[in-house]
Amino acid sequence: MTNTEIVAKLWNMANVLRDDGISYQNYVTELTYLLFLKMMKEQNTEDVIPQGYRWDDLVTKEGLELKNFYKRLLLDLGNPEITKDKQLNMIYADAATHIDEPANLEKIIKDIHKLDWYSAKQEGLGDLYEGLLEKNANETKSGAGQYFTPRVLIDVMVKLTKPEIGERLNDPAAGTFGFMIAADHYLKEKYDQFFDLSPEQFKFQKEEALSGMELVQNTHRLALMNALLHDINGRLEQGDSLSTNGKWMKDFDLILTNPPFGTKKGGERATRDDLTYGTSNKQLNFLQIIYNSLKTTGEARAAVVVPDNVLFADGIGEQIRKDLLNKCNLHTILRLPTGIFYAQGVQTNVLFFTRGITEKDNTKETWIYDMRSNARSFGKRNPLNEKDFAEFIECYHVDDLSKRTATYSAENPNGRWRNYSIEEIQKRANTSLDIFWMEEEKEGPENSVSEILDLMEQKSVAIADSVAKLQALLGDVAE
Repeated sequence: MTNTEIVAKLWNMANVLRDDGISYQNYVTELTYLLFLKMMKEQNTEDVIPQGYRWDDLVTKEGLELKNFYKRLLLDLGNPEITKDKQLNMIYADAATHIDEPANLEKIIKDIHKLDWYSAKQEGLGDLYEGLLEKNANETKSGAGQYFTPRVLIDVMVKLTKPEIGERLNDPAAGTFGFMIAADHYLKEKYDQFFDLSPEQFKFQKEEALSGMELVQNTHRLALMNALLHDINGRLEQGDSLSTNGKWMKDFDLILTNPPFGTKKGGERATRDDLTYGTSNKQLNFLQIIYNSLKTTGEARAAVVVPDNVLFADGIGEQIRKDLLNKCNLHTILRLPTGIFYAQGVQTNVLFFTRGITEKDNTKETWIYDMRSNARSFGKRNPLNEKDFAEFIECYHVDDLSKRTATYSAENPNGRWRNYSIEEIQKRANTSLDIFWMEEEKEGPENSVSEILDLMEQKSVAIADSVAKLQALLGDVAE
C-alpha cells in the first residue's frame, strides 16, 4: 500500500465523525494526536512518551473507558509536570477531543492500527503526513485570511533560491512548515541525506538551520508534528511575528514564506517597534520584517508570496516598495495565475530579492514573468503542475542571472519575460510594480468540463464567503 492510498484511507475515516459535527480541520488535528502516538511506536522512539500513555495503552481500551482515558491522555501529555519533552508538550498543548461518541473514537483508533505501517515507513512517515496536510488544504480550501501554498510552487521557490548547508532559513508565517520541509528535502537530496556531513554540520542542520513562527495554535501543532516526522528540531514558535515576540527572527541567509493577507482586526497596527513604516496591512508589515531580517552580506535572499496590492498600494505602500528597492536587489517578480489558491479572485506574485551590503540603490533592474495572462484555468481539478513553471525556470537562469534574455520583443509582444530598469520603475505612478503588457488573446481554447466545474465551484465559494461576511455584519448590528 502506498502513502497516497494510506492518506486516502485516513481521509475517508472523516466520514465516521460527521455525526459528531467535526470539521475537516478539527479532524486533521484529532488525527495528529493519534498519529503521533502510532508513529512514535513505529519509529521506536516512544521513550519521549511517559509509560502508560503510549499507543498500546490506547489501542487495548474500548468504549467509555477508552474515551475517558483518551481525554486524560491529551491533558497529561500537554502538562510539562508530567511530560518532560518540550516538543511533546507543544504538540499536546491545550489539546482536547471533539469526538463525543466512544464508538467513533474506537473505530478510528482500530482503523489506524490496521493500516500498512510497514509500507508507510518504507516511503517515509514524514511524507505520509505531508500528504495528509496537502489533502486537507485541497479539500478545505482557505479560511481566516490563510491561503495554503501549492507544493509545486513551494518546490520552485526553494529550487530557485538554492539553500545551502550551514545557512539559517526562516519562515515568519510558517503555516504547517511546508517551506522549511521542502528546503530540508532539497538539501538532503543534494547532500546524500547528510551522510557526509560532520557531526557539527549535522547538528546545525537538525537544530538551527530551519526556523519559523506561526500564529494559529492548531496550525502550529501540525507544523510541530511535521517537523518532528522529518527529524527537524529547529526553533518553531507559536505567536505573532508582527508583535515583539517575533523580534528574535533576524540575521537569516534565506527566507521563504507566504504571509497572511488582509489587515489586523480593528485596523490595529503591528506592535513591533522595529518596523520603519507603520500600517495595519499585514502583508506590507511582513514584507518589511522579511527584508530587514536578512543578513547584509550581499548574498542573503528571499522568495515571498504577496497579493497584487503590495505592488501598487500608495502612501505607506509606496514608501515600503522604495525601501525594498533601495535595500535589496528585487531582481524578479513572478505574476502567478488566478485560482491557484483556493479562493475566488485572489491574485498573487512571488518576489525574489537579495539583500544588499549597503542601504541604497541595490535594484538596478527587475525582470517580470507573466504566468497569469492568457493562462489556462486552474482549480482543484486542474491544479498547478511542474510543467507550468518550465519556461519560467529556464528564463530565470538560477546559476547566472546575467544570462537572462527577454522573450518579449516588438516581434513577440506577448512574450512572458521582460525586464524594466529602475529608472523606468521610478517613473511609474506610485513607483508601481504592478506591470503587465500582454494582450488577452481573442480566441483561446474552450474550457474543459473539469475547468468549468472548477470555475463554478470557485464562484459558489466566493458567494458563500460573501454571505457569511454579510451575516456576521448583520449579527454585529443586531447586537
